[in-house]
Amino acid sequence: MRITAAELEARTILRKDLVPDTAAFLDTKIPGSRSKVNYPLIGPGVSENGQQVVPVTEPHGFNLGGAVMPAGTVNNLHLHFTAEVFFCFAGSWTFRWGVDGTDGQATVGDGDVISIPTWIFRGFTSESDDAWLYTALGRDESGGLIWAPSVIAAAAETGMFLGLDHRLIEVEPGTVPSVGVVGPMSEDDLAGLRSVSVEEMRTRLARPDDLVWRSDAFLDDGGAELALVIGYGLTENRDQAPRLADPHGFSIAWLRAATGRGVARHRIDEPQVLIAKSGTWRVTLNDEEPVSVELGPYDTLSVPAGAWRRFESVGPETGQLALLTSGDGRVRIDWDPAVVAAARERDVALDANGYLAPAHLI
Repeated sequence: MRITAAELEARTILRKDLVPDTAAFLDTKIPGSRSKVNYPLIGPGVSENGQQVVPVTEPHGFNLGGAVMPAGTVNNLHLHFTAEVFFCFAGSWTFRWGVDGTDGQATVGDGDVISIPTWIFRGFTSESDDAWLYTALGRDESGGLIWAPSVIAAAAETGMFLGLDHRLIEVEPGTVPSVGVVGPMSEDDLAGLRSVSVEEMRTRLARPDDLVWRSDAFLDDGGAELALVIGYGLTENRDQAPRLADPHGFSIAWLRAATGRGVARHRIDEPQVLIAKSGTWRVTLNDEEPVSVELGPYDTLSVPAGAWRRFESVGPETGQLALLTSGDGRVRIDWDPAVVAAARERDVALDANGYLAPAHLI
């Protein structure tokens, strides 16, 4: 696996280069929702706009997008068949859920990550003008979404409908399309959806104060700390557990490091996406003929399966990265042989289960 400079550039999605999609969904003409802006990043997601521009289309096992909404803007009630996880990078958001959005609500702020259960209606409202969310959806093919009956009715009043191919159809308000359109769920089907309590949803919300950071999560001596959010993912510490362990199709963890520190050269067999939350990160790929890119806040990088990689926080402040790694299981890291040798000199090795242990006992 050798990554060229051109491929690295194609896999790097800088915030300044994002292409907004203002017509991604059925509800974009409903009053209160007209100022929604979506950013597709990796995979088609569940956009209902056939004209959207997706920077990276290669399958990763999940989809990634972003949402920016001025204060008071509403993303209306809908449900998903696969996992939907939100990373709040800025501002404040109020999430609500249930068929009518009345089963509960939670306020999500900077640094929070919330995973909404599948097959329940959810919506959210921006509470501040600088609000920014990243959204990860499980699986390459997420199956689209289902809108709440109230949203389908409100969209119809604006002339917006969904065709049977789940693409938007726009007609003059007060008229109906001449082709088949998606209708609302039946009362019986709605009654079959489960309710989620506020208490249960709190267990699916990882706030910064909920995180357990480990400086001994990796074999290397790079100085990075890891906090698990969803799935066991990359950790090599047998005592480290995630906030959520149910299958999502991907794992999520936060990585942080002081200036000059990071993670030594390694590779994994799964596609991985990095999103810079703070600081500046230098990511170097390949073991020979290395190529590098620097990521600032809100920049994203797709790293292909099998590629050698090294992460370094280059300042000026402590850097924090979100790591999204494909798959539901643990991820086994293949370290550069020099890293393995240096660890043995510190009397550290990996046991047969892939966890850190005293080298003299292995």
